[in-house]
Amino acid sequence: MSIRKFSLYYLVYSLLLAAIVFLMTSVFKDTDLIVDKFWLIFFFLGGLTYIAYVVASSGIKKNPEIGVMTIMGSIVIKIIFSLAFVLIYSINTGDKGHIFILNFFSLYFLFSFFEIYSLLCNLRHQNK
Repeated sequence: MSIRKFSLYYLVYSLLLAAIVFLMTSVFKDTDLIVDKFWLIFFFLGGLTYIAYVVASSGIKKNPEIGVMTIMGSIVIKIIFSLAFVLIYSINTGDKGHIFILNFFSLYFLFSFFEIYSLLCNLRHQNK
């Protein structure tokens, strides 16, 4: 999958996730489903996932023999930056810890699922 095609699919996927969040917050107005700075988390993880995909994809295309190493490297970098974000966010705000954890990790896994699925599609095309 090319970067251009991934960018289009990723934009649609991100807009779909944002629409689901917006719909859930408008339907369940009385409950606290998201933290106050949810959109900061959303855009941070969205941008980080996009950068990780571009790095892994370019590594696969440059040298397919070490493609798996570039995928693992991009995932490790993503985890390190995500943990740093959690640490900084937790230090600066101390409210709604359980809701923050639920929001952060659900977004992290949803974005990671799309990234890994797209990378596996790249590897599948190489094996043919």
